[in-house]
Amino acid sequence: MLDRDQLATFAAVVEQRSFEKAATALSITRGAVSQRIKALEEALSSVLLVREKPVVPTAQGEVLWRHVQALRLLESDTLAKIKPEPELAPVPLAIAVNADSLATWIPTVLWPLMKQHRIALEVITDDQDHTLRRLARGEVIGCISTEARPATGFIAEPLGAMEYRCFATRSFADEHFAKGFTLQAALRAPAVLFNRKDSLHDEFLQNVFGVKVENYTKHYLPAPSTLLEGIASGVGYGLVPTVQVQGRYATELVDLAPYHPVCVSLHWHHWAVEPPLSQVITALVVAEAARTLTPGLASQSCGDSAHGPA
Repeated sequence: MLDRDQLATFAAVVEQRSFEKAATALSITRGAVSQRIKALEEALSSVLLVREKPVVPTAQGEVLWRHVQALRLLESDTLAKIKPEPELAPVPLAIAVNADSLATWIPTVLWPLMKQHRIALEVITDDQDHTLRRLARGEVIGCISTEARPATGFIAEPLGAMEYRCFATRSFADEHFAKGFTLQAALRAPAVLFNRKDSLHDEFLQNVFGVKVENYTKHYLPAPSTLLEGIASGVGYGLVPTVQVQGRYATELVDLAPYHPVCVSLHWHHWAVEPPLSQVITALVVAEAARTLTPGLASQSCGDSAHGPA
């Protein structure tokens, strides 16, 4: 069996990203931290940490870090069945999601999870292309990604597709697209994008017009709610998740290209062998996605597209 003190020290170094900070957190000396890590590496015949600033786990260290997190969740579940719940310390855990999911359907999963379980939850927003790396490093126990194929040791649950449509205010459409949504008008009218990594708008224009379109005026508003408010204020037009356009937005905004919705297929990646609490999270995510997301492609123009960090 692995030494508990060595595992705790390894976890502290990974979390603090520093031998010195880990020593402070554990109330031991820097030398004691080094000795425990060295003994653990010798026991496993593997280098577990890259000794740089910040300190990060190696590929073998990432595997061990996921093991430590699983042990924490299993221990918390066991203690919850033995001891009164108020005596238990919250279990820290993190998940990674894209910004548009966080702005629309994921909060319905988060609130009951945070109320009903003794956890200290961190939600990390990141580009769908980068969330998988966070999962592999053990930074999160699950993530939303556009990637359908899971890495070894993980499972990818298909969640459905988030549908995007191209919206603008009626007055903006009358001013900039009086003759319809044409290529010439799209090149002149200011568009609102999430940030410079956001490729969804480029792909949308290419799907509509059949040519690659890049040189057009762009505003960048890196928050889904601000992006939607900017469009509703008439500063530009842009792609917004259909589920986000509700209330006054549903009456104020018009769809500039009703026959060209864009669908982004999402997947929930998680450990292949999950502790009970992780299973609960996976079940909540999958169930809410089934209620909210499009189960299939909404039209011929819908397909797997990357929306950058949103």
